[in-house]
Order: sequence, then structure tokens, then C-alpha cells
Amino acid sequence: MRLTVNGVEHNVLSPPLTILLDVLRDELAVTSPKAGCLQGGCGACTVLVDGEPRRACLLPVAALEGAEISTVEGLGDADELSTVQAAFHEHYAAQCGFCTSGFLMATEALVARSDGDLEREEIIEALSGHICRCTGYVKIVDAVAAAARGDVAPARASADTEPQGDDAATLVPGSPA
Repeated sequence: MRLTVNGVEHNVLSPPLTILLDVLRDELAVTSPKAGCLQGGCGACTVLVDGEPRRACLLPVAALEGAEISTVEGLGDADELSTVQAAFHEHYAAQCGFCTSGFLMATEALVARSDGDLEREEIIEALSGHICRCTGYVKIVDAVAAAARGDVAPARASADTEPQGDDAATLVPGSPA
């Protein structure tokens, strides 16, 4: 069977009833979808299938013949974040990161089908199946709203961890930095 993931076609060797999550992680080394509850209730394994958010832990790979699968690895990279990734970065919407890929993919689909102006209730409804144990969701909802409005600057956000600007970094002995 052939499977297109992030624009690249792959020959899948796994049996047809293998869940997409296992094929992505174990066979294709695409690790952004996470194995959370393995019952579709937490959203950590969310990917886009033909542009729509789906739980990879519930999808047998045989049902995906000819579908386009998108994961976080296909959104952007460390030097050029997507609008949604940049919004999460700018609004500090990720903490431990386990759930983040699911939120990013659901947000990507929501932003793609929105007209740029989403009410908080619409955002909350669209993300209602996603669980984050670290946050109160406020920053996540703010990031989604900013991404939908286009109120984000991907050029400002990057994974560059070097000190920015003219100020030298001050490290405190014993700090994790």
C-alpha cells in the first residue's frame, strides 16, 4: 500500500489493519503524533487526513489509500515556522509539548476553513477533544485566535535558542539554563 505523508509518497509494509499512528511512528519515523490514550479521546495523535483533523490512533492504514496525511513535520521547520506554529510560540501556548502537535494540527485545519475571525466559543468547540494537562487553555485559545486573524509574525518566532539582541545572557549558577 502507498501512503502520502507530508507530500512524500511511501510504500507501507505494515498489515492493513495497523493503526496510522503506529505506521507513522514505527515505520515512517514521523514522531509528532503522540500515543496518548489510544482511544481517540485526548487528541495527542491528531493528524490531518485530506485537510481534516483525524485521530491517528483510530484509523486503520487500509482506510487511507490515496489520502494525503499531514503532520507537524510538514507545517514548517525551525528556521521558518508556519503561521500556526509561530502563533503558539508567540503566545506561549505549549508547555511540556506532549499534546502540542495535536493542537497544532487541529488549529491548522480550523484556520484553513475560517474567514479569519473566530469567536472564542468556536475555537473552544473545535479543540474540545484535545486534552492538555499543563495549561488552563487560555494561551492555546489566544494562539488559535491570533493565527486565524493573521496576527502573528513567523519571522519573529524561531527555534533559535541563542541570546537575541544586544543584551548578553546572564546565567545563574545552578540554573537549568
